[in-house]
Amino acid sequence: MKQYQILTPDAPQAEAFTDATAAVDRLTALYSDAVNFLRERFAEAMQDTQPDTRIRAFYPEVRFTTSSYAQVDTRLSFGHVSGPGTYATTVTRPDLFRNYLIQQIGLLIENHGQPVLIGVSETPIPLHFAMTAEAGVTVPQDGAADFTLRDVFDVPDLSTTNDDIVNGTYVPVEGVGPLAPFTAQRVDYSLARLAHYTATDPDHFQCHVLFTNYQFYVTEFEEYARAMLADPDSGYTSFVSTGDQEITQSDGVIQTPLKLPQMPTYHLKRADGSGITLVNIGVGPSNAKTATDHIAVLRPHAWLMVGHCAGLRNSQALGDFVLAHAYLREDHVLDDDLPVWVPIPALAEIQIALENAVAQVTQLEGYELKRVMRTGTVATIDNRNWELRDQSGPVQRLSQSRAVALDMESATIAANGYRFRVPYGTLLCVSDKPLHGELKLPGMASDFYKTQVSRHLMIGIRAMEQLRGMPLERIHSRKLRSFDETAFL
Repeated sequence: MKQYQILTPDAPQAEAFTDATAAVDRLTALYSDAVNFLRERFAEAMQDTQPDTRIRAFYPEVRFTTSSYAQVDTRLSFGHVSGPGTYATTVTRPDLFRNYLIQQIGLLIENHGQPVLIGVSETPIPLHFAMTAEAGVTVPQDGAADFTLRDVFDVPDLSTTNDDIVNGTYVPVEGVGPLAPFTAQRVDYSLARLAHYTATDPDHFQCHVLFTNYQFYVTEFEEYARAMLADPDSGYTSFVSTGDQEITQSDGVIQTPLKLPQMPTYHLKRADGSGITLVNIGVGPSNAKTATDHIAVLRPHAWLMVGHCAGLRNSQALGDFVLAHAYLREDHVLDDDLPVWVPIPALAEIQIALENAVAQVTQLEGYELKRVMRTGTVATIDNRNWELRDQSGPVQRLSQSRAVALDMESATIAANGYRFRVPYGTLLCVSDKPLHGELKLPGMASDFYKTQVSRHLMIGIRAMEQLRGMPLERIHSRKLRSFDETAFL
């Protein structure tokens, strides 16, 4: 086998910073130098003969060391490490995460009174991730080039791309603890997947994410977005549809794509990123897990499920709302990452925002609100035709759990919110009552959708607008943090 020397960009000495903005500027410069080096060497390799050196560049990193425990506001669930020691994280796309990094690094410096060290890590940047921002440039599949790509450049390595930190199974290397919930490779992996599944660039994603399981909500969301763009005082600046089609005026033209992506996604943007993203995840817990697995790396401030469900009580009517206070997990897609015995608690701030939004939109309050909204356990199942099973099976468990509604996504989204420390909530709308003879049939569904979709979506939007007005430290509940947490959200 041919032996390669290693060609790398010059790596400056790590430097201490007590100013978060300056620290992020250095991260940005180091990352830019590294990816530009890889892009230039790749372009040369594709034009010339087989390279005679191995070409490698490294992610920048944030490193922090403290010898004492921080004296911080005990109400704060993030922004500090749990004890003395050294902590580090690799960083990718500091341009995309600039505000997040400034905030998190700033809190760390402020709460501990110690500087952060910014330098070059020992983790190589895979060529594929370095090339994602290069328009019109793709990395050839193995065998398409005149040389073996992996002999010259680093490629994605799944053995080091995992969820060990958020799953609580991470083992520190050389005594260095994690500073953030995701490593740079894990983030890059998800950014690439997001672009593929949603057909929109991750740069467009906003801090508040709505998930739905029906395309009907998309039409209503676009109509609302256009109304907001027509209002100069709304604070919204643009609307992005699939294929990165972006309009800034209410009468802007959006072409309907010939083929929708797996998870069509739409963004009503604000200049500071605090707008609303709507993701149509379709039907099923697998899609729900896939979407949340990848959106989690963007560190959204909250995500909510606003979809349809089966009402399980005879006292419910089609169009009633269900606010989930608990979840029965029979979706199974997260069992290996988050055991079913782990409780998924309701988050007070989210619950209050949703209940207030229902009252605002329906013009009902107090005891009268119970006419149209029920709180209780929502069950999520992985079998769309569960009604055909023996009644002594799932139906008995649904009754024993006191579930009031059933769908195929909500518990998955809530459980992954819990796992990834992203505030979550669920407000569903009853579209059928299969246990009481009201099945989801075409005629019934169309009438229901026409009268309820707009109101339901508006409730989700109003809830997000309330959450946007809350301080971040109030939304990110301590319920989501474990004994030994990362300093970064």
